[in-house]
Amino acid sequence: MTEQSRPNLGDGYKQYFEIAPALDQARINDVFFIRHDVYARELGFEPVREDQRETDKYDYRSLHCLVRSADGTRLAGCARLVLTDPQEPEAPLPFEVTCRNTLDRSIIDPAKQPRARIAEVSRLAVMSEFRRRKGEQQSEATISDQDFGDRNQPRFPYLPVSLYMGAVIMAKRQGIETLFTLTEPRLAEHFAKLGVNIIPIGGPVEHRGQRLPSMLRVDEVYQGLRLLIRPLWHVINAQIDEAYAKASV
Repeated sequence: MTEQSRPNLGDGYKQYFEIAPALDQARINDVFFIRHDVYARELGFEPVREDQRETDKYDYRSLHCLVRSADGTRLAGCARLVLTDPQEPEAPLPFEVTCRNTLDRSIIDPAKQPRARIAEVSRLAVMSEFRRRKGEQQSEATISDQDFGDRNQPRFPYLPVSLYMGAVIMAKRQGIETLFTLTEPRLAEHFAKLGVNIIPIGGPVEHRGQRLPSMLRVDEVYQGLRLLIRPLWHVINAQIDEAYAKASV
């Protein structure tokens, strides 16, 4: 199957999912519920809470994106964009704390970047009913070679890819130039299949499994996308724009 003859990924996404920024308290609570369901109830990374909401000290300076089923009846996944604190710009992003001893500051030193122009993508989570593969009980949102299928039966990891794209698009709206994230060691390789350049910036750390501090340049993401992937970006961008437009009315 050639790249041109494959189904349009944007149309496929719209058939099953919708993505939007969480702009009101009800949608933010949906994000916290997903995080609790995945990080606390399923994986045991966080304590189970009576209110079924997983939150932390970074949420007050974060933007959240939320994926639901296309009919709006089921929660599917979420991610957040942690911004620097305008009242305390030097306050570290989460990865700066976790990776303070493993960052290679000859590649980039986050502390020396314009603090209003950097952010971190974190807390990606996908509800268990939307994970494709068995054996993912210890992973909150992942991508593997199996997600892309093979020549005879191609597949696509819609949810984790759309969550990353949503975070990048929201970051772009905020004037963010550089995004950081803690990733599974092979994520850069998987995203390279899409044309996305995720750059490791230090040694691995133990953080709910082995993770690598990595970065990507916001303005380079769309430019590098394979033609096959661009329709998905356009759909996600349109859905996010529509949500912001509705909120401003």
